[in-house]
Amino acid sequence: MSDASKEIKKVMISDLWSMKEKRQKISMITAYSYPQGLIVDEAGIDVILVGDSLGMVELGYRDTVPVTMEEMLAHTQAVTRAVKRAHVVSDMPFMSYNISVQQAVTNAGILYKDGLADSIKLEGGQGMAETVAAIHRAGIPVFGHIGLTPQTAALLGGFKVQGKSIDQAKKVFEDAVALEEAGAFALILEAIPKELAALITEKVRIPTVGIGAGVGCDGQVLVLHDMVGLFKRFTPKFVKVYADVYTTQVEAVSEFINDVRSADFPGEEHSFGMAAETVEQLRKQLKK
Repeated sequence: MSDASKEIKKVMISDLWSMKEKRQKISMITAYSYPQGLIVDEAGIDVILVGDSLGMVELGYRDTVPVTMEEMLAHTQAVTRAVKRAHVVSDMPFMSYNISVQQAVTNAGILYKDGLADSIKLEGGQGMAETVAAIHRAGIPVFGHIGLTPQTAALLGGFKVQGKSIDQAKKVFEDAVALEEAGAFALILEAIPKELAALITEKVRIPTVGIGAGVGCDGQVLVLHDMVGLFKRFTPKFVKVYADVYTTQVEAVSEFINDVRSADFPGEEHSFGMAAETVEQLRKQLKK
């Protein structure tokens, strides 16, 4: 059987639970477009997050707060068209689930049904447990997100590590337990001490995926633009940069500009031609 004819097995929630049980690390990365979805899925990523971070890295907003449901739906649809293997999580943007439980279930359903996401993600701990439970009862899988929650970072004193004091650490831990009990199938732990993240990972039965939370989590997630050096506004401490795609693209465009100006592009290999006699006939007719 050729590789092309082999069936591609979709990553299911049960697969992620099995990976935790077997202590196999889960890889997760963001993607926001059809080409990005193709790339990260082909690379073999386990989970793709269509994150509201697209507001900064794709749309140029100052933070994630302005992102709309319409924008999240369009980007989720683009990614799910590309992906065959990875589990795709769609982020619920700010104020799409904060007003009421009914609003949250409705908007989760849009991303799940119309966006074809495999699950949705929302930020918040104990205060969001009722909402998570309602979305779960509606048949929509929920990926939780605790610790630093970017949509409400202003209430947390800015983009700072959470859970460093005993009281804060207990709250983050209780957030994790509350979301698990509400039906969340996995948790993102963002910007919390590695010791706290390891303790949460040990105590909860569902997978934890860390971002700035140490190696003790069941998996790790990064923003694609950060790890390939495509977003230059700032680079968080927890990011490992694997490439400098920004500079590569600037150099490629600069080379193109030089080739155009020097008439080195397009070359013969990039051009289409006509038979010489046709050209001559055309010249004669145009002179009439």
